[in-house]
Amino acid sequence: MHVNINIPKPVNDILNRLNNNGHEAFVVGGCVRDSFLGRIPEDWDITTSAFPEQVKKIFDKTYDTGIKHGTVTVLIDHLPYEVTTYRIDGGYEDCRHPTEVLFTSNIVEDLKRRDFTMNAIAYHPDKGFIDPYHGIEDIKHKIIRCVGKPEERFQEDALRMLRAVRFAAQLDFIIEKSTFEAIKTNGRLISKVSSERIREELNKLLLSNHPEKLLLLTETGIMDMILPEFQQCMLTEQHHPYHIYNVGEHIIETVKNIEPDFILRWTMLLHDMGKALTRTTDEKGMDHFYDHTVKSEEIAYNILRRLKFDNRSMNKIIRLIKWHDHPIEPTKKAVKRAVRVIGEDIIEDLFKVKEADMRAQNPEFLQERLIQLEHVKEIYEHIKHSQECFSMKDLAVNGSDLIDIGFKEGKQIGRVLEKLLDYVIDRPEANQKEHLLEYAKRYLD
Repeated sequence: MHVNINIPKPVNDILNRLNNNGHEAFVVGGCVRDSFLGRIPEDWDITTSAFPEQVKKIFDKTYDTGIKHGTVTVLIDHLPYEVTTYRIDGGYEDCRHPTEVLFTSNIVEDLKRRDFTMNAIAYHPDKGFIDPYHGIEDIKHKIIRCVGKPEERFQEDALRMLRAVRFAAQLDFIIEKSTFEAIKTNGRLISKVSSERIREELNKLLLSNHPEKLLLLTETGIMDMILPEFQQCMLTEQHHPYHIYNVGEHIIETVKNIEPDFILRWTMLLHDMGKALTRTTDEKGMDHFYDHTVKSEEIAYNILRRLKFDNRSMNKIIRLIKWHDHPIEPTKKAVKRAVRVIGEDIIEDLFKVKEADMRAQNPEFLQERLIQLEHVKEIYEHIKHSQECFSMKDLAVNGSDLIDIGFKEGKQIGRVLEKLLDYVIDRPEANQKEHLLEYAKRYLD
């Protein structure tokens, strides 16, 4: 398998300086793997036989990143590069971190502690590849395989189970059988992993080119531990003319149908979570999900809090879920009222959410619904281009103007501005200061 490892000059300089001072040094891990795959590495990790104190003596500008674990950050042209001493990890007590770290002069011993064979390859421009676990062969065949015994790797660090699925999604690889079985056997250990780390792995999985590999989490049982709400969706049928998938399958299709944006993909993952709790079946055998958006909002809020999302992201995701099923008629008045109620800041994202939702339903009705949505979007664009008023900030008057003509400060100001906005939405030409102030006087006590 031919590969060209284009090591950046600063990284090459670090390797050479370590070599010239009597130490071994290699690039290792993800940067080597990504080079094999024709991807541009995000980071260049360097591993060396030099101890941390020796690294610090060789380079002028360094700072301690994880000195206890052998990692020193070297600054070259103000850019950071991590240099880590070959090490052997001691026992793991919390399924996440080694209780002790021992430094070694043997590169193979260092590679032995790594998670997957594809990440256990070291490279030096002069010495070539160090690949004791046949990671190059696994990359060639698109296989994710643990180094050594999978049970031991996952019991050392339970996050590796999620990483396996995330890599499968990012790289479109398959998880080797014994590695997959070990995930199923050790899935309960994921409870040892922090919410923040789980969230970050799910983020990367959702933003990958194959977010449908999320279903591997249901197959392994990990989903029961991290998103049991979704697991319930996989058991919820949708016997309805508009649907051809069960709720969980529909959700996955919507995630695939929308651009890889953090907010949008989380919205699609969570938008129908409430259906598992609101399903009813009528006498004709048709399923209904009354008020599922309300329940979905509630469930989404709890999930996002559990995964420690920031408030800004939470707010946007929940608002999109709230309005994802809200009908918008293709008329100027209806569109302007929708923008007013829903919010101009999310309306274009809502159009994307609606389209992704439609494309994951019964294709028999798709074309008609897409045409209507396109009309709504065209009307919105026309309104925006014409700078017509559909929010309070676009009104020709404000609270101070109302006070100037006799209104008292307080809630009445807000109520009158709402009435003026309603008035202007129906009559765009009326958005003139003098006219609105005259109209407002009818609400003076």
